[in-house]
Amino acid sequence: MTSRTIAVTVGALFIFQMISAMIGTTLTQAFTDGNPDTTALTAGVALMICSGLAVVAIGLLMYRILKGFNHKLALWYPVMRVIEFAVSATCGLYLLTQLQAVPNTMLWVYIPTGIGGLVLTYLLFASRIVPRPIAVLGLIGYAVLLLGVPLDLLGALDMNAGAGMLLLAPGGLFEVLVLPIWLFARGFAPPQPARARAVRGEQAPSRTGPSL
Repeated sequence: MTSRTIAVTVGALFIFQMISAMIGTTLTQAFTDGNPDTTALTAGVALMICSGLAVVAIGLLMYRILKGFNHKLALWYPVMRVIEFAVSATCGLYLLTQLQAVPNTMLWVYIPTGIGGLVLTYLLFASRIVPRPIAVLGLIGYAVLLLGVPLDLLGALDMNAGAGMLLLAPGGLFEVLVLPIWLFARGFAPPQPARARAVRGEQAPSRTGPSL
């Protein structure tokens, strides 16, 4: 799979996972709010699982791009996306089988989402395979997402309603609009050895010839 193909696939997967997660969350939330339709609940959980699988695929594909810049750090991105899927799927299946939701389900999902997102956007910023303003938008989005989790748990705000939803806006904009559009239009910039060495913290090789 070429870098260009990976870029387009990742862009499409970001959009798919966001849309399927939004619809799935709406259906499952309707059940927890009192709608007794278990068919809609099943569809919602299935969409959440599909979204999670797309998230895992994004992690694995981006690892192929990022591992040349920083192998150890890049590995954490698919790891966190797998954890995100596991948390989401477990909570969804619990709701489907027990007909009651795990408290603060989305907050537990946001934690690996935010950590993995920071790893991704840091590597995008450092490697410059996408423009740095795009990476900065992602860094801000995932940072405020993680900030919102303890604030929500402490009751200072509700990330699922009102002003608290503003904390989801930068990351959502990054995932569903800005990054996918760039990947569709331009893909990833060609890797440069100097960039890869800089991300790994390595020194450039000396160009000095042997002493005479």
